[in-house]
Amino acid sequence: MRPEAVIFDIGNVLIEWQPERFYDAQIGEARRRAMFSSVDLHGMNDKVDLGHNFTETIYGTAEEYPEFREEIRMWHDRWIELATPVIDRSLRLMKALKSNGVPVFSLTNFGIQSFDYAATHYPFLLEFDRPYISGHMKVIKPNPVIYQMVEEDCGIAPGALLFTDDRADNIAAAAARGWQTHHFQGPEGLAARLVSEGLLTEEEAA
Repeated sequence: MRPEAVIFDIGNVLIEWQPERFYDAQIGEARRRAMFSSVDLHGMNDKVDLGHNFTETIYGTAEEYPEFREEIRMWHDRWIELATPVIDRSLRLMKALKSNGVPVFSLTNFGIQSFDYAATHYPFLLEFDRPYISGHMKVIKPNPVIYQMVEEDCGIAPGALLFTDDRADNIAAAAARGWQTHHFQGPEGLAARLVSEGLLTEEEAA
């Protein structure tokens, strides 16, 4: 079945999301490893993605671990440096789909305030035909509920949705609901998939 809409994850599909890389550059790998082994920073970020307040959640965590207070606050104060750079070819693919009249949605684990902040740096985040932001939905991937919410809102049959995400667990959860999926491992593979589905020509996907 030719997909009727393409759904993009954002982190590591359209924008690189590598907090460990940022901290290695800022505080060194040894201290970064010590901090990440002592503090569940990804769990902290999950709370933000579930709709908890961006500032309160991160600053609150920083106060719980005073030995890493300043470093944890960087997750908030220098957040845009954790979410960079744009994956240019992926963005070109998204825009090419839109130009062809193919509906493009986002489905992303992203906080409310952090998404709004990101959109001031990356205006394309506001260009999706339907944005599905976990912070507003109060549920994160790979919980099956979030995929059901997308289906009910967009009204497109699961088998006519093509979803790309860099995480295998998120892809598996979508596939279990009957979605078409593409495990993102680079824009080249996604480009080839979109061409094979007849959504873009080779030239449009270049």
